[in-house]
Amino acid sequence: MLDIKLLREQPDEVKRQLARFAIEGAVVDRVLEFDERRRALLREVEELKAQRNTVSKEISRLKDAAEREAKIAAMREVGDRISTLDKEVAQVEEGQRAAMLEIRNLPHPDVPDGQDDSENPVIYQEGEERQLPFPAKPHWELAETLGIISFEQGVRLAGSRFYVMRGLGARLQRATIQWLLDLHIRQGYTEVYTPFVVKEAALWASGQLPKFRDNLYRDEESGLWLVPTAEVPVTSLYADEILEAAQLPIHHVAYTPCFRKEQLSAGRDVRGIKRGHQFDKVEMYMFEQPANSYAALEKLRRDAEECARLLGLPFRTKILCTGDIGFGSAKTYDVEVWAPGQAEWLEVSSCSNVESFQARRANLRYRPEPGAKPEYLHTLNGSGLGLPRTIIAIIENYQQEDGSITVPEALRPYMGGVEVIR
Repeated sequence: MLDIKLLREQPDEVKRQLARFAIEGAVVDRVLEFDERRRALLREVEELKAQRNTVSKEISRLKDAAEREAKIAAMREVGDRISTLDKEVAQVEEGQRAAMLEIRNLPHPDVPDGQDDSENPVIYQEGEERQLPFPAKPHWELAETLGIISFEQGVRLAGSRFYVMRGLGARLQRATIQWLLDLHIRQGYTEVYTPFVVKEAALWASGQLPKFRDNLYRDEESGLWLVPTAEVPVTSLYADEILEAAQLPIHHVAYTPCFRKEQLSAGRDVRGIKRGHQFDKVEMYMFEQPANSYAALEKLRRDAEECARLLGLPFRTKILCTGDIGFGSAKTYDVEVWAPGQAEWLEVSSCSNVESFQARRANLRYRPEPGAKPEYLHTLNGSGLGLPRTIIAIIENYQQEDGSITVPEALRPYMGGVEVIR
């Protein structure tokens, strides 16, 4: 959520920035209309309360009973008007907040203009589009032949876009998760294990609501929602708290299964495990002082890149343009790995600085120094890594001509010494 002061003081600049996303400035005008109405109502309430206080003092000094009763009756009417105005203020505030929650974050100056993901510039690359010395197979062919993924059983159990990992495939998935968590702990993150369901407030705080409501899973009876990413529960770990500067920065890493309906990708990537309604992900998350957040974003990016590097996967990093960057992000890097069986680059990590956008929603604050007025934190998040596409890249890059898969050296201790999946 943006700062209301920014909208009041620089509405034209906010409109100019939103225009880079093809968003009309009427959304800003709507918020400011609510804001002006709210402030007018509050002024009237304050004037009536001041009048009531003044008259109340006068009543206590009046000796004429009739005059006293007349003023008391008049003040009852003033009290009723104040109650009516208080309700109207609450309604206007609710409308204003709802309008503000619909406005996306503004872009950092580094973010390039562009229509879609085809216009995201590559800013770094290690390794080329690897060509194998034999015809490369896609992961779904290799996995089914080896018996490590069953698409048929997944569909039988839960429907389309579900699958079952089996044997050394399941172990490879588990080993990769464990290895990623241990790597990030060595990089300076503190692991947290959070619930896989959250209250609705956590989804508003992280920016998933209202925009992605149709892509989320919810239990109507309990009101709990399945997490679409660990970013959601971790964002609210310190909601409504005031942290001290000495506690910062806080860097967390968390593993969760993630649940998304994938309605926005209907008809795309229907083969294999690239897009599923349930998938695993290891998430990095940072709580930072504003002055340090962009240096932290570079660390987040480097830490994600290191995952691909140590797995021996060719990777490249892009900065997202205005046509592709997420709703809450001010600046985002995507790390992609090469998958020779599909002959395409797959995004395995998206590293974003959302500045104070989530902090305002979750009321995440800190004191710059003891006794100082609390200020909003900056928060950052990054996949470290998303498992389905990482597993795809491992299977396809490490495939052998005989259909076996060599286990990356970094994962072998986590695989009980298994070097080859046959």
